[in-house]
Amino acid sequence: MKFISYRVGAEASYGMLRGASDVIDLRKRLGPQASTLKALLETGEATALASTHASADADHALADLRLLPPIVDPKTIACVGHNYEAHRVETQRDPTAHPSIFLRGSESLQAAGEPLLMPRESTQLDYEGELAIVIGKRGRRISEADAWDHVFGVSCFNDGSVRDWQHHTRQFIPGKNFPETGGFGPFLVTLDELPADRTLDLSTRVNGQQVQHARTDQMIFPIPVLVNYISTFVTLLPGDVIVTGTPGGVGVKRSPPLWLKPGDKVEVEISSVGLLENGVALEALDRRSADIKKADADVKPAR
Repeated sequence: MKFISYRVGAEASYGMLRGASDVIDLRKRLGPQASTLKALLETGEATALASTHASADADHALADLRLLPPIVDPKTIACVGHNYEAHRVETQRDPTAHPSIFLRGSESLQAAGEPLLMPRESTQLDYEGELAIVIGKRGRRISEADAWDHVFGVSCFNDGSVRDWQHHTRQFIPGKNFPETGGFGPFLVTLDELPADRTLDLSTRVNGQQVQHARTDQMIFPIPVLVNYISTFVTLLPGDVIVTGTPGGVGVKRSPPLWLKPGDKVEVEISSVGLLENGVALEALDRRSADIKKADADVKPAR
């Protein structure tokens, strides 16, 4: 199954994608039982509840919707640094026995088809194509053997990084949390849609030029290790997101550096998962006014 969150006019909703374009509105059908996709996951019966409406008439065409991040308000967004050997080497980081973890806030998320916002305080916005997993079942101290049982599905992620703010100190958080710099989506794809070994092909392109490529079995710390490690220090809840790390080829380590600029297009494509596309735009001086205009905007086609 593929799930999406979206906006129709000023109304936020979520649904299930059937085929390439038909969207079944689950918020309309499930009502107070599950008013958001995260709330659906919290029921513990997401696939069963959605399946009962799989043959319903479509409510929307995908192209008519303005997408939102699949999970709009995760409680925890845990991101993994230097989890591919090529990226560890290009950043000259020493090998470690444990994953490097930093956190993002939900304000930093941006939907598929919407622009990543380049903050006015920096000209060093960078791309990082990654696989994100979304938790479907609550857990603390989850064993590696049980880890996949706690994962509901996967999505594409662009861990957009404001490098000069990231490099102010050795703490990553400032450079990873500017508003709407982290692309997320377009779909939340359930695990049954993936190959049996769950090994996926990941590519990042900037203006059509491939800049990153790897397979997810090249992770230094595989997904079961990440779920086990992160759930040791935080209780993972339905809707929480783990962003699993980026391959080599980031812009900051190119010569000359490849910084994103307004008008660029960034694509993160993951086999069996989807294609995340984001433009790049300069953040508005009055972001509150921009947010209001965004909420009131007419529906535009999803990219």
